[in-house]
Amino acid sequence: MMLGHRFLCRAGLSCGASYALPARFVLSLLASLAGVSSAAAEEQRFAAYITGYGFWDNTPPGTAVISHPVKHRRAGGTGTHDDPITLAVGHALHGPHETLDFPPGTMLYLPRLRKYAVVEDTCGDGPRPQDGPCHTGARGHIWLDLYVGGQTVTPAQAEQCQYRITAVQMVYLNPAPHYEVHPGEVIGSGCAVF
Repeated sequence: MMLGHRFLCRAGLSCGASYALPARFVLSLLASLAGVSSAAAEEQRFAAYITGYGFWDNTPPGTAVISHPVKHRRAGGTGTHDDPITLAVGHALHGPHETLDFPPGTMLYLPRLRKYAVVEDTCGDGPRPQDGPCHTGARGHIWLDLYVGGQTVTPAQAEQCQYRITAVQMVYLNPAPHYEVHPGEVIGSGCAVF
């Protein structure tokens, strides 16, 4: 979920800076796929700002609670096509209604991590999450927050893993099921990047 202000500043983001609205990109991308079932949707590739969140900085902290379960009841996954890792995306609140930047169940592949991911959670807290970086993006890119796990490590070790995977990197939307996978929870598989 939403990373703390301290993390955002150390990640090289100008704290308090405004960013271009990558949500426009998301809306145009989703509009181009309108009327196409997710099974038949064409693979799309784009660069996104990928960060990590874990057991210790989830909302609430010390849990694996997720807001929109699809494949899992709690945050998790091994990164395979059949067991993708939980991914949190930005969202906006409009009165009592919530709109996620990507629909729950959207599948992605992260080649730098060799993991499949599925949208099951929201990134950003508070009464106006649409004003935060998870929804507005970072460095001109869509922000995606991957669950790294971490229940078996210290909060500091989990944070080190989050830093290791944080980068602007290529993402495949509606990926084919045959891409190479480095299976396992992100922390459990050594926070490997390729």
